[in-house]
Amino acid sequence: MEKASVRVLIPKLILQKNDEPAGLRWLIGSSFFPPLTVVSALKRIHTDSSSSSSPDYSRESEELRTLLPKGFHVVGALVVADSDEEKRAGEAVAAARRLRKLTCVGSERLDEQGVIGAVAESRGGGIRFFVSKSESCERFECVDVVYDDDPERFIWERGCLIRCEVPLKLPIYYPVNKPSDTVRIMQRAIEAVVAKFKDPKAAYLVETVSKTSSEVRQPLIIRGGDLDFDTDLSDVKLLGVSSHDSDAKFLPCSHFCLESKKDSREYSAENADMIQVNILLNSSEKSQKSTAPVAEYFPALEKVRMLVVDFKLEVLCYAAKGLPLMHAVSKLVIPGLIDQLNIEGKTILPNLLAQRPQLHPYHFNPPGVLHPITVIYELNYGETEMKQVEVRKSLHVRLGLPCDRPLLRIANALDFSGLRNDPIRKGTTFLKDVHIGIPSSGVSGGSVSLVQGSYEYYHYLQDGFNDSGWGCAYRSLQTIISWFRLQHYTSIDVPLHREIQQSLVEIGDKDPSFIGSREWIGAIELSFVLDKLLGVSCKVMNFRSGAEVPEKCRELALHFENQGTPIMIGGGVLAYTLLGVDYNDASGDCAFLILDPHYTGNDEHKKIVNGGWCGWKKAVDSKGKSFFLHDKFYNLLLPQRPNMV
Repeated sequence: MEKASVRVLIPKLILQKNDEPAGLRWLIGSSFFPPLTVVSALKRIHTDSSSSSSPDYSRESEELRTLLPKGFHVVGALVVADSDEEKRAGEAVAAARRLRKLTCVGSERLDEQGVIGAVAESRGGGIRFFVSKSESCERFECVDVVYDDDPERFIWERGCLIRCEVPLKLPIYYPVNKPSDTVRIMQRAIEAVVAKFKDPKAAYLVETVSKTSSEVRQPLIIRGGDLDFDTDLSDVKLLGVSSHDSDAKFLPCSHFCLESKKDSREYSAENADMIQVNILLNSSEKSQKSTAPVAEYFPALEKVRMLVVDFKLEVLCYAAKGLPLMHAVSKLVIPGLIDQLNIEGKTILPNLLAQRPQLHPYHFNPPGVLHPITVIYELNYGETEMKQVEVRKSLHVRLGLPCDRPLLRIANALDFSGLRNDPIRKGTTFLKDVHIGIPSSGVSGGSVSLVQGSYEYYHYLQDGFNDSGWGCAYRSLQTIISWFRLQHYTSIDVPLHREIQQSLVEIGDKDPSFIGSREWIGAIELSFVLDKLLGVSCKVMNFRSGAEVPEKCRELALHFENQGTPIMIGGGVLAYTLLGVDYNDASGDCAFLILDPHYTGNDEHKKIVNGGWCGWKKAVDSKGKSFFLHDKFYNLLLPQRPNMV
């Protein structure tokens, strides 16, 4: 008999990241993956009030039901321990089984499946994996682990996403003299909606999201009466991806997956095959007899008021491409809608008669997380208000994301509809990330440190504005601000030259006559504008001579590794933007990745790179010429990444 092994899709270094001694992480897998496959690890953040080492299972299960798309579930737990490994693995297995029962209600067959108990050494050592084959089995088997080399391909080659959006307006009639009855009436209204989702008279319109491809299939309708809510998902037989049946309910999800994506090398949630499900409710019935419509009047027995409660439901599910559409709707989409409706209802109920929360689900695919997640935000609060900040901090901790950059703001959300009016997502006419693909620096044995994230290339004569000879620092500033926009630290537009000048006048640095002039600005003025418009602080490095700049190459490398922002080079010469350094610590040889704002041509990447307008500049080139002039002073402006989420 072949020995069991655990397949881990998470990068090894992320999984081995140290937690506190009592730390616990939930291991996430999918019914559509081979058993004992781990796709992500989510940190436990809520503990029981009576024991700091025990999870608060109620809060953990509620948050995971919101966070995880249907199709993913708990397959184990990882604990940190340096002794009694098998005992601690048993505790991890017990915790995972208990949480799985709460998050996968109605999936009793999961009890018969194996659960992983992983034990990590507290000092960053290895991880040992144990498996409990079933709930009735008390023995644990220590198993081998295989780390996947191409996890994105593993996930998205075999699976697709299913999205369903349902806006609801629930009218609630409650007696004026008994406002306490509102909660009960609201709960009954939610139960009525749940019943409608499962109504045999309901219809489910299934279609692909893509509207541009010539291979898009015609939409299909699945009748509510044909759905199977009883069969466990683990018992559903997957169909071949080439299966074609005249009956919609027997077609696989692959029916709506695009053939053109099979050869794609870009595997991600944003590039995944997407199926849209819309719910249609039939409020009338066919009758063989012709009858006139009838309206019935039921007078209220006491004075009542009407309250309309808005719900915004939007669920995202993951399904194997071979899963029949009928089961995709009944076992993924509808349970997802019911979960989200109940969770939103629970949040709204305490303030039903006061200022009700305005809730909206958003989907994200943050770096390091292989599958999408769903978060429900309360829009009554601005994104910078403390309550929302604390919610995002908590999510960053659970997902293992850095707590100094905004990865879960609304602007970061996946946009599957294509309807959002967001200039960042629509793209602009400016080139992005022009340094990608340029030739190497020529530094032997060097270590490269680069700007982190995307930026736009601003240079002379763009937008039909002639700033040749004086606007290089303005263009460098625009590139820097575009970086903060594209990393979602700000939503302001990249300012024009006149708006930059206006900012300097408003803070009292310049006289009003400065507006509309062609006066140069330098590193200090750029720091003032970044502080005023973005609230960004900066460090300034001063050099009396260009000969001193290479001596600070190690410090510049640390900036790119820790802050990752573009650097403006100013001083007694022309302004440039620094995007990275290549530095050999042993030999002292170094090169600087320069983005030159003095370019005046068309935005053609090949022309810009071949012309040296974006490229590596050696401190001293092969002809003995220094890039940084020894008889000139330099100021380098190092914008600091805001410590925010």
